[in-house]
Amino acid sequence: MSLSIGIVGLPNVGKSTLFNALSKAGAEAANYPFCTIEPNVGIVPVPDPRLDALAKLYNTKSTVYATMEFLDIAGLVKGASKGEGLGNQFLGHIRQVDAIAHVVRCFDDPNVIHVENSVDPIRDIEVIDLELLLKDLETLEKRKDRTAKVAKSGDKAAKAELESLDKLIAAAQGGMTIREALKTAPETAPLAAELGLLTSKPLMFVANVTDDVLAGKAASPHLDRVREYAAARGIPVAPVSARMEAELSELEPEEQREFLREMGVERTGLERVILEGYQLLGLITFLTAGEKECRAWTIQKGTLAPQAAGKIHSDFERGFIRAEVIQWKDLLDCGSESKARDKGLLRSEGKEYVVQDGDVIHFRFNV
Repeated sequence: MSLSIGIVGLPNVGKSTLFNALSKAGAEAANYPFCTIEPNVGIVPVPDPRLDALAKLYNTKSTVYATMEFLDIAGLVKGASKGEGLGNQFLGHIRQVDAIAHVVRCFDDPNVIHVENSVDPIRDIEVIDLELLLKDLETLEKRKDRTAKVAKSGDKAAKAELESLDKLIAAAQGGMTIREALKTAPETAPLAAELGLLTSKPLMFVANVTDDVLAGKAASPHLDRVREYAAARGIPVAPVSARMEAELSELEPEEQREFLREMGVERTGLERVILEGYQLLGLITFLTAGEKECRAWTIQKGTLAPQAAGKIHSDFERGFIRAEVIQWKDLLDCGSESKARDKGLLRSEGKEYVVQDGDVIHFRFNV
C-alpha cells in the first residue's frame, strides 16, 4: 500500500518548496499565492536503512522500497470554502488523501510575503481548520437534505443516518473538527469516512523553521506555540527546514548524510514526515529478502501473518502454511539464514502470528 499525504497550508508558508524537495517533482515555487494551480503529485521511495543493509548482505539484484505519495495542494486562504482564492477545487483534492500534513510557517523573513502580513502560526492553523470545517459542514448539510427525504418514508437506515448527521452537524456548528467529534460519537465514523470529511482525516503539523532552530542552535517561540497547541489536541509535529530540504535534494545520498552531520541534524525532513505519517496511520513495514529481490511491504500494525502474505499475492494468503520469521537486526548480526536458524533466531510462525515492524519473512504456502 502507498501512503498518501496531502500537503496544505496558507500561501507562502513553504509548501511547494517542501514538496519539491521531498519529491523532486519540480512543482513551481514562487513568492506569490496560487502558483501551484493543479495538485502536484510526487511518489517517492521511503528511505529504509534496514532494507539497504539486507540488500548488501544478499548482494541482491533488485531493491524495492515502500512508497509514499505526496499531493501538493495550492494555498488555501480565508473564504476558500466559499470559493475565495481558488477555493473549492483545492478542497476537493484533499478528500483523496489518507492523511494531511499542514505546513505552518514558523520563521520570520521580511523578504517572503505572508498572506496575512504577519507571522502567527496559531492564527494560520485556525484559518485552515475553519475553511476545512466549513466545507465539511456544507457536505453534511447537503447529505442531510437527501437523507431527510428518504427518512420521511420510514426507512430505518435513513433514520439512523439522520441521527449521525445531526450529531456531526451540531459538532461542526460548535467549531469542533470531525476528528474531535468522533471521539464522543464513534458510531458516526463510518459515515464520516464515506463522505471523506476533511477534518476527520489524520493530521500532522509540519513546522517550517530555520536551519538553526532545526539543529537546536536557536529557540523559536513560533515552534513552541505550535507544539503546545498540537500537544493539547494529540496532533504530532514534524519540524523541518524547507530551505535545507531544497539544498539536500540536490545532493547524492552520501553527501546528504555528510551535510546533515555538519548541520547537526539527524534526519532529513522526508524521513521525519514519513515517520510521523506511519505512526499517525498505524503502519509498519515487514521485509522480504533474497538474492533476486529485497523488498519493503507496508501493512497496518496488528496484521496477522496470512494477511501480510496476501500483500505479496492473494495465493500466499489463500494457501498460507507458515511464516519463517526473523528480525532484520538478528539476521544481519548472524550473517546468514542458516546461522540464524542454528541459533534459534529464525523461527516458524502460524496463522495467529502478529507481524512486527522489521520482521524479515519467508512465507510457505500451497495452493
